[in-house]
Amino acid sequence: MKPALESNKPKPNSTAATEPPVPLLHKIGRLRLVSAAAALVILIVLAGIYEIAHRPSNPADAACAGAVNTAKRIAPLVRGEVAALAVAQTPFRVPDLAFRDAKGRDLRLADWRGRTVLLNLWATWCVPCRREMPALDALQALLGGADFEVVAVNIDTRDPQKPLAFLKEVAIAHLAYYSDPSARVFEELKTAGKAFGMPTTVIVDPSGCEIGTMAGPAEWASDDGVRLVSAAIRQPQR
Repeated sequence: MKPALESNKPKPNSTAATEPPVPLLHKIGRLRLVSAAAALVILIVLAGIYEIAHRPSNPADAACAGAVNTAKRIAPLVRGEVAALAVAQTPFRVPDLAFRDAKGRDLRLADWRGRTVLLNLWATWCVPCRREMPALDALQALLGGADFEVVAVNIDTRDPQKPLAFLKEVAIAHLAYYSDPSARVFEELKTAGKAFGMPTTVIVDPSGCEIGTMAGPAEWASDDGVRLVSAAIRQPQR
């Protein structure tokens, strides 16, 4: 009877025996996902390299060559209180930023063409900005005139009276008041790679081109600051 009993035993399911265990399927799936992700990353990197290689030349290159020469000329003065200034290495035209004056009139950075500008973005919520304002005011008192202006643009987005009250509180007397409640000026400079935090300062030559950029505050009215800015204002004889 034993052989008969054995013959009645169910045969193993051949199809089930060939299927891999569930954990193995999950592992294979994960490997495929990782491979696909790696391929996507490689494609993105290659696309970026292609875009950079085929990017058209900046039309400001020729116009801004003089600003790069000025940057090289003042580079030895980047020390002490203004050691954090990054002088321009390549030609760059600063975006034609839009903001308003104290009477609400629309202005653009291009309105200062023909003059050297120390463009500063500040806000009352930025403690280093607040500490820097007296130095900017003193620099304007020392060097401001037909060839140069400190253009300090406030980017407070809420109470418009708060920055005015602050300036009065710390006796700012020589800076004109400019503002951009939308803070778009900061976003434009950030997109251009020229703003990384607050305060942000850009020294702009009479053609609207970058001479140097600083992230963070500085004692602009110090001997180091005055020498540096004075050298930036001076235009070489042609």
